[in-house]
Amino acid sequence: MAITSEATANWSGSLTEGSGTVAAASGIGTFPVNWKARSEGSDSTTTPEELIAAAHSSCFNMALSNELTQAGFTPTSLTTTASVTFVPGTGITGSHLNVSATIPGISEAQFEEIANGAKSGCPVSQALAGIEITIEASLA
Repeated sequence: MAITSEATANWSGSLTEGSGTVAAASGIGTFPVNWKARSEGSDSTTTPEELIAAAHSSCFNMALSNELTQAGFTPTSLTTTASVTFVPGTGITGSHLNVSATIPGISEAQFEEIANGAKSGCPVSQALAGIEITIEASLA
């Protein structure tokens, strides 16, 4: 069964002077967006890249959990930060996954191999195939 997720964005004004909002259909919130935050950074306004990072980190954790379970390991905790880079005039250039995990009974080599497989198998990684995706994986 296919599941379709939705978000709706509204915008007013020019690219550099305008602003808008993006809201998830699930009702989790409505978030402000603008060009200044996207091109210069902001602690209070989101960007498309931050939303992609949220999707990538959560999808990767699910893929990694699945890969670990299939290999006979049960993770105690997985913490992943995705850092998505945007260059004005160029676009999104990469996503870097930094994962720290607590997994009883796994070796560092096994974990790195499984984490790399999850990086490739994650549906969001596959959707981002046009950019470089890198990973740092460590056991806590």
